Amino acid sequence: MQPLLQVIDAECRYGEKLILESVSFDLQAGEIACLLGPSGCGKTTLLHAIAGFQPLARGSIALGGEPLSDNRRVMPPEQRKIGVVFQDYALFPHLTVEQNIGFGLRDLPRVERTARVGELLALVQLAQHAQQYPHQLSGGQQQRVALARALAPKPRLLLMDEPFSNLDTELRRSLATEVRHILREEGIAALIVTHDRSEAFAAGDKLGILANAHLQQWDTPQNLYRTPANAAVARIVSEGNLLRGKWISEGWVETALGRVAVSPAARLESGHIGKAVEVFARSEDLVPGEHANAVTVQVLSKSFLGNSALYAFRLPNGRKIEATLSTDYRFEPGNEVPLRLESPLVFSD
Repeated sequence: MQPLLQVIDAECRYGEKLILESVSFDLQAGEIACLLGPSGCGKTTLLHAIAGFQPLARGSIALGGEPLSDNRRVMPPEQRKIGVVFQDYALFPHLTVEQNIGFGLRDLPRVERTARVGELLALVQLAQHAQQYPHQLSGGQQQRVALARALAPKPRLLLMDEPFSNLDTELRRSLATEVRHILREEGIAALIVTHDRSEAFAAGDKLGILANAHLQQWDTPQNLYRTPANAAVARIVSEGNLLRGKWISEGWVETALGRVAVSPAARLESGHIGKAVEVFARSEDLVPGEHANAVTVQVLSKSFLGNSALYAFRLPNGRKIEATLSTDYRFEPGNEVPLRLESPLVFSD
């Protein structure tokens, strides 16, 4: 089956400055994907290239098999049948909610336009606010108006640039789930830029991790979390501590937290004994308690989080690490406790 969106070997530059290099991925019809990565990694640049606001230095972009951009031509944004929701919503302040949503439908007969606006008002649960103006709405309500306006012409693809960044944390997560439901109802594929992994996990069927000008990995949220391609991906999709280590034998790595048994998926390749590795230890990989492979660490601090607590530990080599542990553990600053690693992520150095 031909993908809806194909990005092939895309490169973007601002003058001589390289922003993105060799970016390739596919998006299927009806699929929702998120681009996740740190500020300045090129997420918005890639979105702008797909929308037609940013030319490619090389590579190509196609929608439904139709070329949109390459290094010779750029189809104008208004001809791409792509909807865009901007970070600041870009609502028209002098138009009502109803008028904002119907703005892109002015060429339709009035009866059809009214029916479509009514459908979308119901879908985004704003029918009772139809005659209000943007300044009379909450941030979450404004975001839903912007979404409805972008969906009104039934675009083939919707692009959303940091759509929830102006909202508080709890509302961001709930709205990400709500937007996923709305897009499913409309059957429209979407690509969402975010720097918040909770949003990305809540909204995306696929996640693309951007860092160091490259698309590091394109996969399902579950696969990205369980089997990140490298340490850069691991640090973006989860909280954890990156430690230095060394292969000491088949299936075993030596770290500042002692000897660690490595999962079969990351076993030593022949001839690599003595080689340096990067060990990414998430909270669930850190286990307190007496064990042959445990080392003694000192508790530096403890922050109560409700059903868990954030601990800072000093390792024998002086390195500080953090872990969120169950409140069943009642360590206090100054305590010395045994701590070990179990099945962490291991990457070649």
